[in-house]
Amino acid sequence: MTHVDETYFERLNGADLYFEVVGPEDAPALLYLHGGPGYNSASFRTLVGDALEDYRVVYLDGRGGGRSGPLDETDQGGDYLDLDTLVDDVEAVRAFLGLERFTPLGQGFGALVALEYARRFPLRTARVIAVNPWVHFPELAYILLSEASRLRGRPVEDPRDEVLARTPEGKYPQVGAARVEAAFDLVNARDLLNTLEFRDAHSRMRLEFADAESQLLGGADVQQALVLQGLWEFEYPPFLAEITRPIYVIAGAEDRTSYPEQVQWLEDLGGADVTVLPTGHYPWLDDEEGFLEALHDSMRR
Repeated sequence: MTHVDETYFERLNGADLYFEVVGPEDAPALLYLHGGPGYNSASFRTLVGDALEDYRVVYLDGRGGGRSGPLDETDQGGDYLDLDTLVDDVEAVRAFLGLERFTPLGQGFGALVALEYARRFPLRTARVIAVNPWVHFPELAYILLSEASRLRGRPVEDPRDEVLARTPEGKYPQVGAARVEAAFDLVNARDLLNTLEFRDAHSRMRLEFADAESQLLGGADVQQALVLQGLWEFEYPPFLAEITRPIYVIAGAEDRTSYPEQVQWLEDLGGADVTVLPTGHYPWLDDEEGFLEALHDSMRR
């Protein structure tokens, strides 16, 4: 069986997309969709890639993130980005590589892209593997605000009622955005997410070391473009019931951005099979063996 290790930088769907393809040509295909949004796939390959030798793995740096081209050099421009565009990017990569069927493996925000791909392209999707998914953003915003308030020793002051009261009739109330703004006014965004996502300082430092090795930074423009399109108001759960492919969730009990609230949506509405590990947002940092066992088990079904 021929083993490939190829790097691509291609203009697809109006964007310069960077992706790597590694593994046996005839093996089951996995396409990794990183979180962030605006992060990259380099750390996942560095930390886990050697253990995925039984699969043909596509490591995609999402539009505007990692080694892909800048967002402002896309046909859509730097101020516009939405979920449909990111899903269309995945489909463009699939078509370019000639993959008949594959498994999208998404983590955090990337799990949302993986789920929507499966909903729109069920015939191209073998199954979905969602790692610590984010699917309900106003709820996630409230979690951020609650943790920021706890860290500052303050009661939670949810701006929801105030936002609803001042929003003109016919306009969508920006509750999630107001919650996030209030949270980040209390605690620096990075410090807040680190507190919620990582089990301990050792795990955080392992990821930071991998990021330093790759020398890949950025992603703020991707996040801003999504926010401009209403990211913090987005509620994906109603669409979960439309997904016809099997959904497997690998959840970290110590990742308070996803577990249990976000995971519960997939279990209740998507019929997901859930494996819970004693890990944070990046389970391969804390329990690589447990993560790989859950991944392999999902791929065998």
